Amino acid sequence: MIKQKKQGQLIVISGPSGAGKDTIVEKVLKKDKNTWLSVSATSRKIRKGEKEGVNYFFLTKDEFEERIEDGYFLEYAMYADNYYGTPKEEIIKKLDAGLDVILVIEIEGAKKIKELVPEALFIFIMPPSEKILLKRLSGRQTEDKEKIIKRFNLAYQEMNEVTKYNYVVVNDELDEAVSKVLAIIKAEKCRVDRIEEMLVSNKEELIHEFLMEEEFDNSLISEKIKEEAWKIEWKNI
Repeated sequence: MIKQKKQGQLIVISGPSGAGKDTIVEKVLKKDKNTWLSVSATSRKIRKGEKEGVNYFFLTKDEFEERIEDGYFLEYAMYADNYYGTPKEEIIKKLDAGLDVILVIEIEGAKKIKELVPEALFIFIMPPSEKILLKRLSGRQTEDKEKIIKRFNLAYQEMNEVTKYNYVVVNDELDEAVSKVLAIIKAEKCRVDRIEEMLVSNKEELIHEFLMEEEFDNSLISEKIKEEAWKIEWKNI
């Protein structure tokens, strides 16, 4: 009998801006009810359509730096001139409760998590091509051309970090990409290092039980044969 660890799996998902990682994670959360999304904090300004505490916890730069000093973050990093960080207290609670915790974080933050929690699962979301990535970035219409080019250059560098991850999923067709991420999460639960305890029965006892069952079955057959023979003999009298 195999007893798996009750603690949840820490899942780190990264990818360049415009790769579609947030959309993939949103669908994964709907399909896998044992997953929980950790909401990161950032010092960047809120964008149109974003909500406080849903997309991010939005802080000023001074507020973010104060929380760094207080040890509030599991990891933090500077990305595109803004801070991004992962609050740690709620993550620990959810993992202990058996939930799989998803972190959608930048490359530098993922590297720090790998140092702290090497057994975590690391998935990189890749765009189908650089051309499509640039089109996605410009299609947001939330930033000027200078910032778009800066993000694209950064994304190009980030794609070279894919070898630091356990898996890569190309987001060409959304539903297929979601299915792949779900399959990876499921497969990881079958890893040998997820086994907490393996209970193996005594070999000699199993063999003895098997032989006793065989002997019992043979004796029943023998009795049945004797009974049928007796019936035949009785009829012939």
